[in-house]
Amino acid sequence: MRDYFKKQNRNPTDVEIECLAQTWSEHCKHKIFNAEIYYNEDGKEEKIDSLFKNFIFKVTEEIKRTNTRRNECLISVFSDNAGIAKFDNKFNYAIKVETHNAPSALDPYGGALTGILGVNRDIMGVGLGAKPIANTDVFCFANPFYAKNLPAKILHPKRIFEGVVKGIEDGGNKSGIPTVNGAIVFDDRFLGKPLVFCGTLGIMPSVIKNKFTHIKEISPGDYAVMVGGRVGKDGIHGATFSSEEFHEGSPATAVQIGDPITQKKMLDFLTDARAHLLYRAITDNGAGGLSSSIGELAEISDGCEIELAQVPLKYAGLQPWEILVSESQERMSVVLSGENLQKFLDVAKKYDVEATVVGKFTNTGKFVAFYEGEVVADMDIKFLHKGVPKMKLKAEWNGNLDNEGYKEREIKVKDLSEILKKILSRLNIASKEGIIRKYDHEVQGGSIIKPIMGKNRDGLSDGAVIKPILDSKEGVVIGCGICPKFSDIDTYWMAANAVDEAIRNIICCGGKFEDISLVDNFCWPSPLHDKFKAAQLVRACKGLYDACLAYETPLISGKDSMSIDYTGKDLSGNVVKISGVPTLLITAMSKIDDVRKSMTAEFKNAGDLIYVVGLTNDELGAGEFYAEHGLSGKNVPKIDFKISQKIYRTVSKAIAQNLTESCHDCSDGGLAVALAECAFSGDVGIEINLANVPKEGNLSNEKILFSESAGRFVISLKEENKTKFENLMKGINFANIGFVRKDRKFIVKGNEGKEEKEIINVDIDELRDAWKTPLNG
Repeated sequence: MRDYFKKQNRNPTDVEIECLAQTWSEHCKHKIFNAEIYYNEDGKEEKIDSLFKNFIFKVTEEIKRTNTRRNECLISVFSDNAGIAKFDNKFNYAIKVETHNAPSALDPYGGALTGILGVNRDIMGVGLGAKPIANTDVFCFANPFYAKNLPAKILHPKRIFEGVVKGIEDGGNKSGIPTVNGAIVFDDRFLGKPLVFCGTLGIMPSVIKNKFTHIKEISPGDYAVMVGGRVGKDGIHGATFSSEEFHEGSPATAVQIGDPITQKKMLDFLTDARAHLLYRAITDNGAGGLSSSIGELAEISDGCEIELAQVPLKYAGLQPWEILVSESQERMSVVLSGENLQKFLDVAKKYDVEATVVGKFTNTGKFVAFYEGEVVADMDIKFLHKGVPKMKLKAEWNGNLDNEGYKEREIKVKDLSEILKKILSRLNIASKEGIIRKYDHEVQGGSIIKPIMGKNRDGLSDGAVIKPILDSKEGVVIGCGICPKFSDIDTYWMAANAVDEAIRNIICCGGKFEDISLVDNFCWPSPLHDKFKAAQLVRACKGLYDACLAYETPLISGKDSMSIDYTGKDLSGNVVKISGVPTLLITAMSKIDDVRKSMTAEFKNAGDLIYVVGLTNDELGAGEFYAEHGLSGKNVPKIDFKISQKIYRTVSKAIAQNLTESCHDCSDGGLAVALAECAFSGDVGIEINLANVPKEGNLSNEKILFSESAGRFVISLKEENKTKFENLMKGINFANIGFVRKDRKFIVKGNEGKEEKEIINVDIDELRDAWKTPLNG
């Protein structure tokens, strides 16, 4: 920056400094993922030019090059506000997931509300705009029953929990967008900064009047028009605030104020304007406000001029730089040709949406801002967007798990019925029904598989199925995977397991394996001055790359938040540093050809056969069973991608051929929890024998029940489909382990010494109560 303005023979203006600060912030420029990293593992150093280019973007390009089907279905990846994939011959669908961690730590309601409204606008601003049809929400919080003293500035986890849920509720419900899928993770290391992931799925016609809707076009002379809400001081420095650790001086004004009703009116207006091709390009006013939206659009035409005095304000008194970088909500920047300007303004008036010309696009190579005719910013577009210096980082991996905390233990439990109830009542497994029911998941009428399913509508779904076009039988399946607990052992397997879990959840609902696309969201404690955290990030990217390449599941969009840390003081004035757990959220989406073939998790009928597909290994490491006993272990679930891919393709075929009655994956809490969830969701009993479970080696009952090995499903089917199902499954590990009972007993048989006996015999109502009570009361 100094060198640039030295060549200009002048000092930068305050407008230019603020514009560069937000444009070059970590939040906007992803400097860590584009850094030059020197990675050391076992004494061998590897130079990585960019994590994004070498792992995330690269794996998608490799899949596109070798898989014709994938290449034809991917319309736009990593080049716009959201990823776009082909839905059918007439429509494309778009997906984006954002984080709003820092704002939610400061103002849980406002942070979450603007998080969901902001990602809605990402969908509205992709290509020529898509219609939001579904929201997702994933949260990582500290224990809501946290009883210790809190450091300065930190809100109690329960207050954050309730505020965030209310924000998502108001954002989705009042906008008329169903919230259909999500997850909640609890870990006290998220006390310093909670994680709030907000996602949106959208649908858009692929062509309007012979014009591809995923392409933005801008020519010199086109008008820059701001539509929607007015500009205020709320949200100023939001991008830079989100790029740093949370601390005692974090400003409340960095949190924007959302208004879903205003945004809904704007969406309706823009949908009408798009149908008549009244505009040529569009993007949202998110991080950095007009500085970002018009500044990024100006890359297409190679220049712009903005008159800040023309921008509508909520109140007088804003400085020019505040007008430029304010992140006040419900605003979009639209590009119009002169011939359509008046038509556009007339349609805006019809919908009572404010639309104002704030500038023009040029081809001068310059970003120029005026205030009342006076130049307040004049910079090269190339410098603004490409001038940020490349960061250099050092990373050193030491995967030493020899200390006592990682020691594997052989735990024998006297009463397995009681330990199962305890595991079911752990916060990361317990029912989230009380939260989910606050969200509208029926609005728009396209929800097929909803967040809550089962005989009594109190069981949770693996994923969601949405019908974007109501008169079509085709649908979209959405699922997610998140398992930060495995980062305590190895972030490579944390990332791989997140991918694997997301894919399993798609398969469980009937999604097509060959059509799965993924979105990656990294949230990481700052690796800037910590070689190990930097190495954990490299390991995670390697795990993500390997899993995606093996499964041929491309990454089409993503985001990162690289400072999930807090620094402050306790009540005694001592410095407190809290770093969150390295976390990767994977959101998956796929097609289902016929939503009538959608699958749910609950057991359906007495007499149905129960199967386990996939191999159970000695993999309790960082899982819920060990956590219940205060242990970590080191046997993290590892994945044979080749075997798992075969399982996923085969199970997908079984569901498509109507051979199954239910399908549920094994994840948190292992096989025992999966079986319990299927049983009480269907309001039926079961009887199974652990001796029949496919497993590696001679495992104890505890390990068979609670190991969290990946790549496994619990499936039920009618006796009449037994032969067809088993013939289809040949070549993979599977077994019939029992059946669905007429009564409500949950019975598990296992070996005690040389004898086979009942090791669990409990009524499903006891299991359901244990599962539902902790968070629902």
